[in-house]
Amino acid sequence: MSRIGKKIIEIPAGTEVILVDNVLTVKGKLGTLDKKFGSTVAINIADGKISFEPLRNSGDVKSMWGTYASHVINMIEGVTKGFTKKLILEGVGFKSEVKGKEIHFALGFSHPVIMAIPEGLTVTAEKNIITITGFDKEEVGAFAAKIRDNKKPEPYKGKGFRYEDEVIRRKEGKKSV
Repeated sequence: MSRIGKKIIEIPAGTEVILVDNVLTVKGKLGTLDKKFGSTVAINIADGKISFEPLRNSGDVKSMWGTYASHVINMIEGVTKGFTKKLILEGVGFKSEVKGKEIHFALGFSHPVIMAIPEGLTVTAEKNIITITGFDKEEVGAFAAKIRDNKKPEPYKGKGFRYEDEVIRRKEGKKSV
């Protein structure tokens, strides 16, 4: 039994949830999110509450039960509060700068790294802290991971991109005799 799937989700005031042909639409003050769900779990919307019920009693359906509930919780939270990811760029000479709809990096390569900012996301770069904000959790996380892939943190000096709450395990360098 899914603990997350069994919970009934309250729809906050100012948020509208509509289900048409297994496509769930959530509208809120920050935007609108649509997601197509499979037909293995029934989604019931009534009296400002959302509940989920598996249609078959098999392992894969029960695993999707909690997954659907998590997706809906994230959609509702996204259109009401939004999501934020912070990346810290460490290293001497490494720089980041937002110019219009692009973010420019100097990462020690022979060329600058330029990335386009996706629609619906807000990116700010203050000193060496990059903040990514948006209402779609998947999009915010995917763009943060794409930025991090440009220069992953290395274990000796810790240079590169790391998430704000990430701890890099440091290795000991060469020892002199």
